[in-house]
Amino acid sequence: MTLNGALIENDGSALLIHPRDSVAVALRPLAPGTPIGIKNIVARDDIQTGHKIAVQLIKRGSPVLKYGEFIGLASADIEPGQHVHLHNLSMGPHRAELPGDLVSSVEEPAREGAVVEFKGIVRPDGRVGTRNYIGIIPTVACAGTVCRLIAGDVSKRYPELLQNVDGVAALTHEGGCAAPSSSGGGLDSLQRCLGGFLCHPNFGGVLLVGLGCEVNQYRFQLERAGLTQGPTVRAIGIQELGGTSRTVELGVQIVKEMLDNAGKVKRKVMPASEIVLGLECGGSDAFSGITANPALGVAVDLLVAHGGTAILSETTEIYGAEHLLARRARNPEVERKLLECVQWWEAFADRHGYEINNNPTPGNKAGGLTTILEKSLGAVAKAGTTTLNDVYQYAERVRERGFVFMNTPAYDLPSITAMVAGGATVVCFTTGCGSTVGCKPSPVIKIASNSPMYERMSEDMDINCGIIAEGRLSLKAMGEKIFRKIMAVASGEKTRSEIFDYGEVEFAPWQMGVML
Repeated sequence: MTLNGALIENDGSALLIHPRDSVAVALRPLAPGTPIGIKNIVARDDIQTGHKIAVQLIKRGSPVLKYGEFIGLASADIEPGQHVHLHNLSMGPHRAELPGDLVSSVEEPAREGAVVEFKGIVRPDGRVGTRNYIGIIPTVACAGTVCRLIAGDVSKRYPELLQNVDGVAALTHEGGCAAPSSSGGGLDSLQRCLGGFLCHPNFGGVLLVGLGCEVNQYRFQLERAGLTQGPTVRAIGIQELGGTSRTVELGVQIVKEMLDNAGKVKRKVMPASEIVLGLECGGSDAFSGITANPALGVAVDLLVAHGGTAILSETTEIYGAEHLLARRARNPEVERKLLECVQWWEAFADRHGYEINNNPTPGNKAGGLTTILEKSLGAVAKAGTTTLNDVYQYAERVRERGFVFMNTPAYDLPSITAMVAGGATVVCFTTGCGSTVGCKPSPVIKIASNSPMYERMSEDMDINCGIIAEGRLSLKAMGEKIFRKIMAVASGEKTRSEIFDYGEVEFAPWQMGVML
């Protein structure tokens, strides 16, 4: 069994990911005295499922290796069989060059002969969607309640029109004012983000609602997005219409017209090359980088082989593993753009008095992850193995096909929001602790990294990758299963988060600028 080219040794008690690793991962709770078949060690401590156990002597100050890569320094001497976690493993340097740490070539997956297809929705600009929503979006937080009132009134007054679409989504947010009017910073990223949603192929129509006195005037927002008003994009202002009631009434009539048109849309058979996939992980555990993320990586390679696009994001969760992505850059310019994203985050964290190792979260640590380096090595596995074709800033529209990267924070909600703004029409979300979010208008597929969580939260999970660690399915077979699920969801099959109607309150453009 392989994991991105690394050997896995599994004796049922623990799992060794790479031959040069100094730690293994416990597959079940290990009591002191439990014999481990890997390197004939014996557990010296109580070690919980997913946590690390030393498979050799690690001297204080020496590198600790997992995935064949550096995840930190031993802060004390660690004997074989001891628990390795916060008490004896520290962050150490950003990353360490290891013997044999050579630049490797990228092997592109062979393109399959048969064309893989799904049933998509073709928009007037030629882009292909996977859903057919009507969106109601405020230019500013102050218009959010009016957007929700419009959506609620439409649902009450015209329920029959909702039967032919996926729904009406009111996507409110906290920005749009109290920011410098010049471009740059928070206003710039907000306008990019809203612009991406205004022209997203999963929307059959979008109503933009302004207040009237905000910095982000709807005229400015439309201009920034390169849009003019027409049948699928309309804009109205609360102050100019005379208040809430008049605005809601006009908004309801506009949305009704959009629903009439959107309800006539039919799905068409399209090639997999038209899919843009967002890649996310949240509530990660030690198995995320062993099961769910690399299995998703297999699916990504399949999608890229068929001409599709996949977006990796969360810059602070590639930290310490960015060299693995830099090796795959299409050219020096793409590599430079990637490394500049990492350097920007180092400077940003330093200015605010934070360390990037403040991530992992308490839930990550409880699941066995110790440092951001360890978390990042598992996180990048979901990006597969193909060439990195381009790097984009937050919520920029993705134009290159194949595998690309987007510079976002690691917080799930603004990260997914940015990828959808960039054009993602489907999102795959791996989780070890059990995340439940969605992101309208794009469906989110939840992929569990371990079976206990999947069984406990099966109503929220779409796929269980825990069976990989149990030896019941290979990584390759699971990756193929995820790929088939992506095609089915792109064709209209509902995900668990859609069944629960997640995806509106999770709309979260990144608030990164100065408020005045």
